[in-house]
Amino acid sequence: MFAIFKREVRSFFTSPIGYLIVGSFLLLNGLFLWVFKGEYNIFDYGFADLGNFFLLAPWIFIFLVPAITMKSFSEELKMGTLELLLIKPISVWKLVLGKFWGAVLLCVIAVVPTIVYVFAISKLGMTEGNYDLGIVLGSYFGLLFLISSYTAISVFASTLSDNQIIAFLVGILICFLIFNGFDAIASLFSNGETQEVLKGFGAKAHFDSIARGVIDTRDLVYFVSLTLLFLYLTFQRLKQLPR
Repeated sequence: MFAIFKREVRSFFTSPIGYLIVGSFLLLNGLFLWVFKGEYNIFDYGFADLGNFFLLAPWIFIFLVPAITMKSFSEELKMGTLELLLIKPISVWKLVLGKFWGAVLLCVIAVVPTIVYVFAISKLGMTEGNYDLGIVLGSYFGLLFLISSYTAISVFASTLSDNQIIAFLVGILICFLIFNGFDAIASLFSNGETQEVLKGFGAKAHFDSIARGVIDTRDLVYFVSLTLLFLYLTFQRLKQLPR
């Protein structure tokens, strides 16, 4: 698994894609949070907190994570190198996990520089250092779990076609449906209890719960289960491919 992991990480940073992904994430967040006028702009918001960053980041990652993973297996399928990997003395699980962790690491690298925002918010407050550290830590924690789920979904999407664009679009679609689709369906019902049940199937409700600074085991179980489900589907998909 470690060999596959190193191969993936090396492929990201020996080509422009890794730098492009990290740069795009930081640029988009920076522009929306600090430059562009609007609801996400921290200066217009009037409060020194990172709530807008954690509202924006999941939507940006819906596009960036599939962009990172779209070549994970689709390129191997197109080039005919997947069969070579599958006949090597490495289990399919290790192959899947190596590619999964390689993509997760790139996303984490993209998130790490945003810690600067925490210090900026601390300085901007009327009282320096007056921010809720628990909410900030909970939000980052939730974002990492959300990234892992997006990555598992997008890696699975890359096994469905040897066309990277199709893999990219399918990854975006599934990530969007998992994150916001159940909230959209819930809005069609007027019964509050039904709405809460439906929202509970979506990732957004669980991410918002963790982002409030309260670590609930139900939210952790949801994200871990979602990640493992799509990793398992990826495993089964690869097992079905002819060798």
